[in-house]
Amino acid sequence: MEIPMIVSFKRLACTTALAGLVLTTAASAAEIKIGIIAPMTGQLASEGQDMENAVKLAIADINAKGGVNGDTITTVTADDACDPQQGVTAGSKLISDGVTAIVGGYCSGAVLPTLKIYGDAGIPFVIIGANSTKLVAANAGNAFMINSTGDMQAITAVELFKKNGYKKIAVVDEGDAYSSDLAKLTAEAIKKDGGEVAAKETTTAGEQDYSAVVTKIKSSGADAVFWTAYHAGGALLTKQLRQAGFQGGIVLGDGNNSPEYLQIAGSAAEGAFLLSPPTVDLLPGAADFKSRYKAAYGRDAGAYAALSDDGGNLIADAISRAKSTDAKAIIEALKASDFKGLAGEIKFSDKNTLQGSNFRPLVAKGGAWTLVQ
Repeated sequence: MEIPMIVSFKRLACTTALAGLVLTTAASAAEIKIGIIAPMTGQLASEGQDMENAVKLAIADINAKGGVNGDTITTVTADDACDPQQGVTAGSKLISDGVTAIVGGYCSGAVLPTLKIYGDAGIPFVIIGANSTKLVAANAGNAFMINSTGDMQAITAVELFKKNGYKKIAVVDEGDAYSSDLAKLTAEAIKKDGGEVAAKETTTAGEQDYSAVVTKIKSSGADAVFWTAYHAGGALLTKQLRQAGFQGGIVLGDGNNSPEYLQIAGSAAEGAFLLSPPTVDLLPGAADFKSRYKAAYGRDAGAYAALSDDGGNLIADAISRAKSTDAKAIIEALKASDFKGLAGEIKFSDKNTLQGSNFRPLVAKGGAWTLVQ
């Protein structure tokens, strides 16, 4: 009766040793889960896909070099569809999935209601594209904006108006958090600089017929129009303004940096101005990134690819410097960032916004955006 007892103890010892080996292996192959939030469906899905692609490419590069502090990064994507309600659902799902940090955010309206959710959970959030100043006021201290804020874009817009001799500006928005904020800030900046807001109109997202707005703009005597919303509406308004004989300047907010704007507007886009964050096509050091992106995804990198690459690398850099996946430690590391990214230098103000302006004016020439000299 003694032999079976000895065999049982030996089996138990082997099982215990094997379990220890499995636990040790698992510990040495830990994963850091990063959430990506972007519009993966809807009118702005192309921009969301571009953001997701660029973040994933950055993470793949980091993992190929050994990960962060020896750990591998994985990603999980949530679709906010640029919709506030869906943004809340998507954000809540990322938290329930146990992410260490979140990167993304294209539409300010969809990002705004998620800030309380992430703030309450204490999750670090690197905001890539959304830049309404309303986000600054709602920030609980855990969110960091790597695209310059709307007030800086308003300053860039006024500088462009002055350079081109535009004194009477019609400002048009769609009533959402991003475009209404930019419209308000720009109208204030125009008046402060001695210019005139000839008209201020609010349209509806998805609108197809802008004839009423076009009529008001023409009768206002405006010598330029500033469209502060996204590219779908901007392209249609541009076409309808030109078809109605409007000869003044057309200036577009950064939400219009999309090849779809140029495709929809067609020849009417020629000479239109765009206020843009740094894009890979205009960054001299982005050639390698552009070719790797094209090879990985079979499409050209879009307007927010450079900032998205920076967002993925920035959060990994913060985790590395924190030497921890503790949220508070990562947030403190983000605050102290002095990061040189593809799109430029990232240092944060005391409000967790980019210290300098990254906006640059572009002009449409021959069906492409070129830098204004």
